[in-house]
Amino acid sequence: MGDKMFEKIKTYAISILIALAVGGLSAFFTRNSMNLYRDIITPPLSPPSILFPIVWTVLFILMGISAAMIYLDKNASGAQKSSALATYILSLIVNFFWSLIFFNLRAFLFAFLWLLLLLYLVIRTIMKYYKINRVAAYLQIPYALWVTFAGYLTFAIWYLNR
Repeated sequence: MGDKMFEKIKTYAISILIALAVGGLSAFFTRNSMNLYRDIITPPLSPPSILFPIVWTVLFILMGISAAMIYLDKNASGAQKSSALATYILSLIVNFFWSLIFFNLRAFLFAFLWLLLLLYLVIRTIMKYYKINRVAAYLQIPYALWVTFAGYLTFAIWYLNR
C-alpha cells in the first residue's frame, strides 16, 4: 500500500474516531442518567432506548467519513474547507452538550432549544459541504433528519412532563 493510500485511510480513521469519541464521551458522562428515558412520559413514535446508540454510531461514522472527504478534497480552497470543518466541529461540540443538558440536567425545554441550534449548524455544515463535495453533504442528511426527529421527541417530552 502506497504512502498516499495510507495517509488517506489514516485521515478517514482519525475523522471517524473523533466523531465516535464525541458520542462516546457524551454517553460516558450521561451513563448514570440514562434510566431517565424509561421514567418519563414519551410521545408517540418514541423508539426503544436500544435504538439510540445504534443510530448515533451510524451517524457519527457518516459524519466522520464526510468530514474526511472535505479535508481531503483537492478542489476546494483551504479557507473554504476550514470554514466547513469549523462549522462541523462546532456542531459536534453542541451535539456533545445536548445529552448533558437533556439527561443530566433534565432541562427538556433548554435541550429542545439547544437542538434547534444543533439543527442550524448541521444545515450550515451541509450547505458548506455541498459547495465542496456533494457526496459529503449528502452523508450529513441522515444526521439532519435524526436531529429533527430528536427535536420532536425533546419538545414532546418537555410538553408531556412539565
